[in-house]
Amino acid sequence: MKAVLARASGVEVVEVDEPQLRPGEALVETTVVGVCGSDTHAAAGEHPFVPLPYRPGHEVVGVVRAVAADVSALSVGDRVTVEPTLPCWHCKMCRTGRSNICENLRFFGCGYEQGGMAERFTIPAARLHTLPEAMADLQAVLIEPLSTPVHAVRLSGGVRDRTVVVLGVGTIGLLTLRAAQFDGAARVVVTDPLPQKRERALGLGADAVVDANRADMVEAVRAELGESADVVFDCVAVQSTVDQAVRLASKGGIVTVVGVPVRPVTVALPELQDLQVRMQGSATYMPEDYATSVRMIMSGHVSPDDFVTGRFPLEEAAAAFAASAGGAHVKVTISPGLVA
Repeated sequence: MKAVLARASGVEVVEVDEPQLRPGEALVETTVVGVCGSDTHAAAGEHPFVPLPYRPGHEVVGVVRAVAADVSALSVGDRVTVEPTLPCWHCKMCRTGRSNICENLRFFGCGYEQGGMAERFTIPAARLHTLPEAMADLQAVLIEPLSTPVHAVRLSGGVRDRTVVVLGVGTIGLLTLRAAQFDGAARVVVTDPLPQKRERALGLGADAVVDANRADMVEAVRAELGESADVVFDCVAVQSTVDQAVRLASKGGIVTVVGVPVRPVTVALPELQDLQVRMQGSATYMPEDYATSVRMIMSGHVSPDDFVTGRFPLEEAAAAFAASAGGAHVKVTISPGLVA
């Protein structure tokens, strides 16, 4: 069968042996898979936790084609999406309900032996969520990426009636905007250096947008909020945005880091302590975040019409990665059955 392989020389479609079912697993035929920012960073050798070569694809929707003899919760023909975290279920984090930060965590499509950018794959059946019958594939492919900001909002204690800033409105930033709105934020201001991204955020209901490159950006955002920010979601996670986030959240606010940092940054610790700012990392999601994402999508609050801007067949995976990394698209998808 065909599968995508990302290595230092580039993204390729290669012929591989079809995976064999192991106990507890399901065989899934991929219908659509999203290209994540983590995928493009890893393919460029810039992801801190995904070494090359690797088999990409964790934002996956498909159809169950076979199940192991010991699997009873799924049936052949079920439409499913993947929850790609693969916990050990034995460590302290797993035992205390935090399996997304399992001490022995593996991640399907990110350094794991398989990924969803393939015609078929096997995965533990417990990591599959069956989809509502009325949910289209292009809706379902947004569940995994949306669950990341849903989790970030939940970790921040919720944002109902609170003032929110979203730094950076790529795909995750835009989804964070929608997640904050869905949770009842009083006001959401977003920042980005690119005018087309700021316009897109306005189109999705941001209360105000501010050029991230303005010398007085912090003051401008505070003016739009009318006060300091209760919660700042840093969806970029570079030195400049971390500095801005701490200043925006002071005094007494929360900074939640949602973006994956490419390299270490420093934090103004005296300000963090003296201004009582809380900095919170947010990693992936839990099943309850998937459930919230499904509700958001089925209600129309998050629509593929607003997010899926490029579609490619599996054979054109390299072009899909290039389009996703180019900045003009929001969400690029790959479909094995799509005709070029």
